[in-house]
Amino acid sequence: MHRNVRHGRIGWVRPARVVRDDDRGLLLWVARNTPVAHEVTEAGLGMRAVPFAEWITSTYRLARGRWSGPPVLKFLPAGAAHSVWWFRDARGRFQNWYVNLEEPGVRWDDGAVAGVDMVDQDLDVVVHPDLSWEWKDEDEFVERLAFPGHYWVTDEKAVRAEGERVIRIAEAGAFPFDGTWCDFTPPADWDVPDELPPGWDRPPVR
Repeated sequence: MHRNVRHGRIGWVRPARVVRDDDRGLLLWVARNTPVAHEVTEAGLGMRAVPFAEWITSTYRLARGRWSGPPVLKFLPAGAAHSVWWFRDARGRFQNWYVNLEEPGVRWDDGAVAGVDMVDQDLDVVVHPDLSWEWKDEDEFVERLAFPGHYWVTDEKAVRAEGERVIRIAEAGAFPFDGTWCDFTPPADWDVPDELPPGWDRPPVR
């Protein structure tokens, strides 16, 4: 279970296949139509659908659904404050990298189900195949920083510094922006679960 948590609440859950797990980090595969869950207001609105000032005064529930986008490969470097996602187009071809700035993931294992919990810090970087890049969701990041008593990001400079550090790696074409895994194809026998497994909503570890 790849999970985003906010102040001890689950923000979203995405079951994933473990592609590899070694000293470099954890590589995950989220298939199209995978069952997922994400936090919404009682009216069924996601966080991006309402002003943050309204979101923080709302009551919440976890809505179940399906991963409707193209399949995505996610790499969580060991101990790093970011992950790198390989986005694909509608035909399954590599489209771009997505640097998700986040607190380093914390793993848990209940036996029947295991996962990694992280805190998504909202500001992201899109890296294109030609290694050009752009910040993403900067407006949301700035909007939420205006509510320090409610926002889960406490150090804006540290988040930006991590983004700038990864940008330098991308500009150099160094791993993982060197073409590694751009042609990854999952085994044909990897099926998609019908529903979220028991234990997917266990209390967050952070």
